[in-house]
Amino acid sequence: MKLDDLLKLPVFDGATVVAGGKNLNKEVHTVNMMDAPDIVPYLKKNEFLVTTAFHFKDDLPALLELIRQMSLQECAALGIKSKRFLGNISELALRLADKFGLPLIELPAEPSLGDIVNKSLNHILDERTTELDNAMKTHRQFTQQIISGQGIPKLLDQLSSLLRFHVLLIGPYQQPIYGRFSTPSIAARIENVLSGGNLFSVSPSIYTSFSLLGEKRETFTLFPVYTHRQLHYLCIEGFIQPSERSRILTIEQATNVIAFELMKENAIKQNRRQIQNEFFAKFMGGSFSSSEEIASRGREFGLSEDLRYFCAVGKIDGTNKTALFMQYKAEQDRIAEHLEAELKHFRHSLHLFTLERTYVILMPLVQEWKEIEPSFVALLESLQSKIFVHYGAELSFGLSGFAQPLAQIPVSYKEANEALNYGGMAGKKSFIEQYQPKEVPEILRMIPYEHLWKFYTDTMQGFADETLKDHHMLLQTLSVYLETHCQLAETAKRLYVHRNTVIYRLEKCEDIIGRSLKDPEETLRLRMAFRIKTLLPEDGMAMHKH
Repeated sequence: MKLDDLLKLPVFDGATVVAGGKNLNKEVHTVNMMDAPDIVPYLKKNEFLVTTAFHFKDDLPALLELIRQMSLQECAALGIKSKRFLGNISELALRLADKFGLPLIELPAEPSLGDIVNKSLNHILDERTTELDNAMKTHRQFTQQIISGQGIPKLLDQLSSLLRFHVLLIGPYQQPIYGRFSTPSIAARIENVLSGGNLFSVSPSIYTSFSLLGEKRETFTLFPVYTHRQLHYLCIEGFIQPSERSRILTIEQATNVIAFELMKENAIKQNRRQIQNEFFAKFMGGSFSSSEEIASRGREFGLSEDLRYFCAVGKIDGTNKTALFMQYKAEQDRIAEHLEAELKHFRHSLHLFTLERTYVILMPLVQEWKEIEPSFVALLESLQSKIFVHYGAELSFGLSGFAQPLAQIPVSYKEANEALNYGGMAGKKSFIEQYQPKEVPEILRMIPYEHLWKFYTDTMQGFADETLKDHHMLLQTLSVYLETHCQLAETAKRLYVHRNTVIYRLEKCEDIIGRSLKDPEETLRLRMAFRIKTLLPEDGMAMHKH
């Protein structure tokens, strides 16, 4: 408890603060009695030491050294029964105590030091016992609210009432989850600050405080909420003093209960996410036999047969395919959870699925595409920015060309995936590419598969072993070169290499295929071969290679 509160006890009647009076707000954790001259090694932080000063009656330097050491070890105060042996406290001791800010208290002849220590400690223990008892009651109250199904929002309302401060629960991606502040703009400002890459640092303290500067300086207190996978934050709209132990204990009980509830919610979400991803994989794989079955299964996941859906397929650029499956899966789940949290802020309900290494967003088209396109593209750009800030990864999106009815979502998915692959083949990074119906691919799809395969292998036979690193690099360079209409400068810019490097690679391509890239007929043939490759299934290509 605070020193000035402790000095109000009856046992300190007649005590006088003779030095260091500006620091009576110091915390007192324990009270000890000096009964030997070698007390210094046993001093503790926030300790209130009382003594008769018998050992200093003829040794002023020792008293001055004690004051100096107590200050260095951040003791709370020194109480001296000066009338017993000293007669009075030296002016040098008073000035030194003032210099170090150590409260020096002159104690009366009565009561005894033993009574002072015992009654002070009893009072401190009583205060702590009361605080702990209140904390246990608060914990039971919060727990009962969660058990009864009232949830975290109701718990935060009660916590706000107890603290007389507004409270907000911030998610692991710095987005508001539950609770509220006095004005919605405050939460938005905090989120904007953090989305720029600024992260809270709470270790090793129990909590931390920060201020938002503006027309009015606003201070907030932040408590970490630890779960087994993520770190959330309980943000208090106000400053909690370190001396407000009762409030701090109340908040800590709330964070404990909230942590368990968040873990339960996360387990439920993970289970549901797994089920809906399995549904989507079967849907895209053509496992459902009729439109009625698709509509029935889709309703379980909020999809309506009465709406048309626009599809966006996202993928992390340069995904490491050699990463351990569990490591990759954990990373994918974290990103999916982050995307899901961000999608909740969009003005229309969106649906997120993961399929293989992609993130699929379905948006119901409830108004004209021209009206909703700017806000939807802005959302995707915001997702790209936040994924880069939190994971250092570049996220690209392919968009379907048209909104399709529920049963035709696989068509939209294929279009979006094709747009995504097209942007990647063009050497783009962190892009948003919309599918454009192309006459050539549509016509190519009408040609029998075997003929397409023969044309492709005849054209690309020099690159038969695409697993070779050089071949993969040369094919990418050739593809970008053709897509940029044989512009060397633009090809070099997209590949982030020197113009001479592009020329060297293209010369190697000419050596491999045995034909000149300056021949218009040859470049057309190669462009057709690249287009055909996107239409050939990977398993089919692998089978022909064997």
